[in-house]
Amino acid sequence: MDNIEHWRNKIDETDKKLVELLNERARFADEIGKIKERLGMEAYSPKREKEVLENILKHNSGPLNDLALRRLFERIIDESRKLEREAMIERKKPK
Repeated sequence: MDNIEHWRNKIDETDKKLVELLNERARFADEIGKIKERLGMEAYSPKREKEVLENILKHNSGPLNDLALRRLFERIIDESRKLEREAMIERKKPK
């Protein structure tokens, strides 16, 4: 199709789905932070972060190259780690 609006609409639809999925992922990270705090674990897990990156690269079929996808997910992982830490701190606050 040669209609630019068609492709812009496709991008807008995809962006909406991405936001929903990223927020869902953030909720999962928040829950993991609560569990880690209860178990006395650290928020940062280099082994797990490596596994996440390996997993997403395994599913990459392009057109993003692995480096671009890795950079995107490193930022997503940074935000997830931040949410885990915040959940851990929140549970430590006196009620």
